Amino acid sequence: MRRVFPALVCGSLFVLTSCAGGADSPGVPLPPAPMGVTAAAGSSTSVHVMWNRVSGKPEVTAYEVYRGTTKVDRVPGAEHMVDVTRLAPSTTYAFTVRALDSDGNPGPPSAEVRATTPAAVAADRVAPSRPGRPRGKAVGSRAAQLEWSPSTDARGVASYDIYQGGSKIHSVGGAQTATVVTGLRPGTDYSFTVRARDAADNLSPASAAVRLATEPGAGDGRGTAPTGFRVSAHRTDGAYYLDLSWIPPRTDGVITEYRIDLDGHRATSLVWGGTPPRGRSTYSFYVGRDAGVAYRVRLRAKLPDGTWGGFSVERSVTTDGG
Repeated sequence: MRRVFPALVCGSLFVLTSCAGGADSPGVPLPPAPMGVTAAAGSSTSVHVMWNRVSGKPEVTAYEVYRGTTKVDRVPGAEHMVDVTRLAPSTTYAFTVRALDSDGNPGPPSAEVRATTPAAVAADRVAPSRPGRPRGKAVGSRAAQLEWSPSTDARGVASYDIYQGGSKIHSVGGAQTATVVTGLRPGTDYSFTVRARDAADNLSPASAAVRLATEPGAGDGRGTAPTGFRVSAHRTDGAYYLDLSWIPPRTDGVITEYRIDLDGHRATSLVWGGTPPRGRSTYSFYVGRDAGVAYRVRLRAKLPDGTWGGFSVERSVTTDGG
């Protein structure tokens, strides 16, 4: 039977990356807008901004972070987070991020995200307690899962900061006591600690260190693969479609892009054209009009650090004659 792979047509739910400019586009190609931008208050005067690292060509050498129309920071291309400080309490701020190429040319701004700082806490000089019982485990060769017991604070914990050695690498909200750190090197020893921060920007003592080693080699990426992957086929107006369903892997950021393979070959890359849903995700695409065609299907996610995660399990499906 003749096989037809998905047409490269941009949709409103997913946007195929192949639809973005190509070799025939005039002028010098610029970096795309960063995806997966999030903003969360770290205290009454600071907001933690994160985004997915832009990979591919042209190479990104830096990012600029804007508060409204004001540039507030610039970080190297290897980083994809920043703490914006000196903000006002009880205020809503809008942030965007732009990627810069090696010549300093900026790409388009990301989608705008907003965060509201909590109210100021008068005369609060007491830091939260030390986060307790930290633990962690390597997830394959390039990721680690971290968990800790919550800190206590008279006025509440606003956020937790995660450190790799002496460098802050991430921040999560005060109600969250677990995260997944990606972008690690295979066969490498790491030490992580956690510190709690309250609305007055008081920082707790560091937790006990979590020491772990990532697996050597490239690894199979099982810990960063989508789970619960399902596939079925349906027929509409004489055409067959494959219906995919999966649970995104846990990461320390937002997953916006997936790659789908049919019969072991890359069929298409998908970029979520909006805010990805929490929990199970679904997608359907056209594969042709022939009945009785068998397909082997799998998918993988592009992680927030710009690397590809592991493949899901491979599922088989056949277009029927109904």
